[in-house]
Amino acid sequence: MEAYCVKCKAKIEVKDPKEVTMKNGRPAVSGTCSKCGTKVFKIKAKSDK
Repeated sequence: MEAYCVKCKAKIEVKDPKEVTMKNGRPAVSGTCSKCGTKVFKIKAKSDK
């Protein structure tokens, strides 16, 4: 899984990715930057039902 790191200003590989659900019900992935250790977050596509 890749996400954008604001500190590194680049797309990086997410370390320890965890599937989470936001307050509005949308799925997302939370983890840490593999280069600098900053928290990264990526919103996934809405799942069709």
